[in-house]
Amino acid sequence: MEYRYGSHTVYAIEYHLVWVTKYRYKVLVGDMAERVRELVRETCEAFEIRIAKGVVSKDHVRILVSCPPNMAPSEIMRRIKGRTSSKLFEEFPHVKKRSITLSRGRTMISRWSPARTRRSGDAYPDFQSAIPTHRL
Repeated sequence: MEYRYGSHTVYAIEYHLVWVTKYRYKVLVGDMAERVRELVRETCEAFEIRIAKGVVSKDHVRILVSCPPNMAPSEIMRRIKGRTSSKLFEEFPHVKKRSITLSRGRTMISRWSPARTRRSGDAYPDFQSAIPTHRL
C-alpha cells in the first residue's frame, strides 16, 4: 500500500469498482475494449485517480483505484462511466441500436419499510434485510 500526500493530509484510499454492460451483453471486445481502456485511463488521469489494477472483460470492467479523500466513490463512477459511455456511443453507433448502456447499470435497492424490517423489540430496523446484496 502506497501513501499519498496532500497539503494537510496523508491517505491511502482504494476502491474496487466494477460495472457491467446492460443485460451483461458481451460487447466489450476488440476495438471497443481498447477504447474503453483508453477512456478510463484518460478520465482517471484528469481527476488525479490512480489505477492500481484493472481489466476490461467482454461484459464488465473492473478497476482498483486510489483517489483523493475529497472524492466519493459515486462521484468517481459518475465521472468515469458518464464520459466513457458518451464517447463510446459517438464512436460505435451500432452499440446504441442494440439499446446497450454502459453508463447505467442496475442497482438493486428496495424501499425501506419500518413495518417490514422492524422486529419485535428492536429500536432500529435491520438494514441488511432492506437492501439485497449480490456477489460478483
